[in-house]
Amino acid sequence: MLGVTRDGDVITIELQREQRRNALNEELVGHLRAAMLDAVDQGARAIVLTGRGTVFSAGADLSGVYSESFLTGLLDMLHTIESLPVPVISAINGGALGAGVQLALASDLRVMDPDAYIAVPAAKLGISVDRWTVARLASLIGGGPARTILLGAETVSAADAYAFGFANRIGTVDDAKDWAKSIAALAPLSLQAMKLMLNDDGTRTPASAQQRAALEAAWSSDDAKEGRLARQEKRPAKFVGR
Repeated sequence: MLGVTRDGDVITIELQREQRRNALNEELVGHLRAAMLDAVDQGARAIVLTGRGTVFSAGADLSGVYSESFLTGLLDMLHTIESLPVPVISAINGGALGAGVQLALASDLRVMDPDAYIAVPAAKLGISVDRWTVARLASLIGGGPARTILLGAETVSAADAYAFGFANRIGTVDDAKDWAKSIAALAPLSLQAMKLMLNDDGTRTPASAQQRAALEAAWSSDDAKEGRLARQEKRPAKFVGR
């Protein structure tokens, strides 16, 4: 499910669930969290996260993740990534959808292939993303573009993602690895301190009871079941709001 390679002080972690377009399930989420922590334990001074094949990550594996345990594990993994003491670079080599975008948001820097794209199609599937994701996206690119991505459920090209400020650079996975090497040569305590301050952006404020209830209601709704069925049957979903 994961490939881990090392080049000096840089460790690259590659999602290797190509048959499912690198979609995340509970098992992969757990492996990814452990691999990130292990990379730090091994002395990595920068980490590159990417996906094998033509898709960075198709998001949550909707064939079997409609559970609170998946959501809890996913959020724990995302918070682990953003809390690591070393910079994490997402090398987005293709489509990043839903939870794939969340992985990129948890990372410190993002390098997007010219043909890559991002989208959060939650509203097309009858589900929702959590408060942290909404707040981090708005903090990173501003409320207007964030609303376009979340409420409009629109796909955003690499060029537009760069213009919004989501992508730090346009380039390949190799470009991301080269950048990671130069970052790994910088003062690690300086990077750790600045990362802590950059991530102190209010996004970790706990969700209100109303927000949490709305999130759980979306994931357990009839609309969520309809979204999954429509996706399987390759037809437009018919949502009714319950």
